[in-house]
Amino acid sequence: MKRRLLFISLATLTLVLASGWNASNQPRASAQEATEIAEPTKASVERSRRTVQMLDNIFKQTIVMVTDKYVNDDDDFAAGSAAVLLFQKISDESDKTIRLIDATGDPYESANVAKNEFEKKGIEKLKAGAKSVDEVITVDGKHYLRALTPVPVVMQKCVMCHAHYEDAKPGEPIGAISYTVPID
Repeated sequence: MKRRLLFISLATLTLVLASGWNASNQPRASAQEATEIAEPTKASVERSRRTVQMLDNIFKQTIVMVTDKYVNDDDDFAAGSAAVLLFQKISDESDKTIRLIDATGDPYESANVAKNEFEKKGIEKLKAGAKSVDEVITVDGKHYLRALTPVPVVMQKCVMCHAHYEDAKPGEPIGAISYTVPID
């Protein structure tokens, strides 16, 4: 029953976010139009930063709520695992990429590691105290904001599935959420 409610909640959140996140459901530009796209304005980059902040707040609050309400012992489906599935679903069905990545060197899942220089250097900066890290990139003539936000241990229940987090200092990132969102 708990798992079913959790999956229904996450599925609903996934549909809402994937379908109505922004107005980027417009047709993509042709290759010629894409090469003519100007550099993004400061205002458009700021809008993308606010989008990342909003999503980050929603996702982190959801993970904490799911952990608090539905994770009671080691056999329960971990909220972090639900987040990985949610992020994969959003990434597969939109022009946004979201991933949960490890910052400890001992990932829960081997796929949850920093995969590029931005993520690797970003993890170092987050561990050094940065509140977030971002950069603007251009892929096929389209501008994107890449961002990393820290994921600290916020509840004792986190340690239930991740015993190696027990020694984490308060506020120390044990992971990060990696975002790549279009700049419109």
